[in-house]
Amino acid sequence: MRIYSDIGVQVADVLLPKKGIDLRKWATIACDQFTSQPEYWEQVAREVGDAPSTFNLILPEVYLGKPEEMERIRSAQQTMRQYLDNGIFEVYSGLIYVERTVCGKTRRGLILALDLEKYDYSPGSQSLIRATEGTILERIPPRMRIREGAVIELPHILVLIDDPEHTVIETVSQRNQALVPLYDFELMQGSGHLKGALVADLELEKQVIQALQRLASPEVFYPKYGVGEEKGVLLFAVGDGNHSLATAKACWEKLKPCVGMYHPARYALVEIENLHDPGLVFEPIHRVLFNLKQPLLTALQNFFGEAGITIAPCSDAETMEKTVKEATGKSQTFGIVTPQGFSVATIHKPTSNLVVGSLQAFLDDWLKQGAAEKIDYVHGEDALYHLSRQEGNCGFYLPAMDKNELFRTVILDGVLPRKTFSMGEAIEKRFYMEARKII
Repeated sequence: MRIYSDIGVQVADVLLPKKGIDLRKWATIACDQFTSQPEYWEQVAREVGDAPSTFNLILPEVYLGKPEEMERIRSAQQTMRQYLDNGIFEVYSGLIYVERTVCGKTRRGLILALDLEKYDYSPGSQSLIRATEGTILERIPPRMRIREGAVIELPHILVLIDDPEHTVIETVSQRNQALVPLYDFELMQGSGHLKGALVADLELEKQVIQALQRLASPEVFYPKYGVGEEKGVLLFAVGDGNHSLATAKACWEKLKPCVGMYHPARYALVEIENLHDPGLVFEPIHRVLFNLKQPLLTALQNFFGEAGITIAPCSDAETMEKTVKEATGKSQTFGIVTPQGFSVATIHKPTSNLVVGSLQAFLDDWLKQGAAEKIDYVHGEDALYHLSRQEGNCGFYLPAMDKNELFRTVILDGVLPRKTFSMGEAIEKRFYMEARKII
């Protein structure tokens, strides 16, 4: 374990399952996926059976607020201790290079730990490590119940670096002779292929650290974004798993007075990826409302004003998608999906710089009025249409954000509206593979 405090990086002692364990059953997708599709997780349970699996170490969020929630948390924490006691892990000290191929795209990343002392998710933060979207504070306590009793952490957190010259992760990908293969297998449920290798060459590790230090240096950072020293340097921007990292931060702040500054819980294991990796595509996160209790179109007109929004029917989903994707100008366009069909809404006087912000302002206000039973945030058109065409529901189809604008927007404007973008669709989300002791 090595610490580079100036950039908030720890090269961690990473736990991986010993040889002989079925890795296809071991690795499972991030717990915050398929939250309205319990059938996905039921299939995972059937596929895993009695085998050692990260499925037994997490709480899929489809079960949050359900009667079995507390029992699943207790069981996950107990199973963590059993796995440690039974010696199913091997320990590897070093950076781990990861390649994930899914949907015809390959993404590259590095596993390391980040210093929670250098992370602040509050609006207006100028910290080295920052959230990219608003943090929903009420979502943290349920996750704290899991982490506070945990002896290991399993990350699904993906953190971005803005490295257009490809000096960090790509330097590792080009040095196969300096890597020790760790795993290479097909993931379950059609989620692609995963490869991992240990960066065994300390000279290569040093090159990675120096490249990160250069990205964080004031002489590179300030000219790059055209800002002055009133803005803090942003090196790591949380792409996926913001609430998991916020939970780790909250647990650390609670624990810190009791244990001091030198404790494993000060750090959180993550995968970093380059914003400019050609395999990384930003996908929109759509919205679904369940069991509507008020008329949608009337509510939209009341919120934006009759002159402020127009709604036009579409013949099919393809026409709706094409209209939303090709929309230009100052107005903002999104799709509406109901059991009756498809429509396109155009906001002529937007209340936010991004269409997702304008729509979310309406949804938040409408939900406060008790207009629907609940809201869910879904990845991919298939899930959106499946849920939105059910009686009593409605969905909102959103355009994707340009990923090249992410760092500059966060630096200049602060956090984006929550659930603004997704790094890939649901099946492309990070799978739990590596672990780390936090006690």
